Amino acid sequence: MKDKEATLILPDGRRLDGRRPGEIRDIKIKVGILENADGSAYVEQGNTKIYAAVYGPREVHPRHLALPNKAIIRCRYHMAPFSVEERKSPAPSRREIELSKVIREALTPAIFVEQFPFTTIDVFVEVINADGSTRCASIIAASLALASAGIPMRDLVAACSVGKINGVLVLDVTDVEDKYGEVDMPFAMMPGKGEITLFQLDGVLTLEEAEEAIKMASKACMEIYEKEKSALKAKYIEARKAVEEVV
Repeated sequence: MKDKEATLILPDGRRLDGRRPGEIRDIKIKVGILENADGSAYVEQGNTKIYAAVYGPREVHPRHLALPNKAIIRCRYHMAPFSVEERKSPAPSRREIELSKVIREALTPAIFVEQFPFTTIDVFVEVINADGSTRCASIIAASLALASAGIPMRDLVAACSVGKINGVLVLDVTDVEDKYGEVDMPFAMMPGKGEITLFQLDGVLTLEEAEEAIKMASKACMEIYEKEKSALKAKYIEARKAVEEVV
């Protein structure tokens, strides 16, 4: 294990995939790709690949769960059996149940839930290939799916993880960095409003390291935020062109 840790940061300061500590992986985003969903998105962050679909606002079943003053946000995070090296059971694991809750709580502050009483907004996240930072990529995909569904939002939510390898803080951790690194810090925020919606820490950081990690994550979220907005604009430009061609 120590030999593996030693190779995560190469002598030139780069990581195994060639990135500098402060660099995120290339992100590919597509919006509105599932015809049967009210809103959808696909996010490819390095080798992590995730689909998100949104349905609603719609009637709550069973009805007694409905709230008279706001919509219920329900989220299901699921990893496909083939998404990891060792095939997993299709049944939801404790980790998947936990991350469903984490993703829901990261997204809820951005949604005007009070505008849709007695309804539910259902978010489905499917991980088809997992290579680290899946909860952060899921938040990005789900946020875009909500926006593409026309759900009124205060802002998009962007997310990025910070890790610590051999005492070095790094952005957007991969699976091997997560397994053999010292720290994993998932982070999400509404960049346009400057509000943090998710902050978790697995490991130990000094106060100075924590402050630096938050700065790194915030900067990365701003970069991802611009990519999110560009993906949404591209979708609606494409839709407008399609309408003009029909007319």
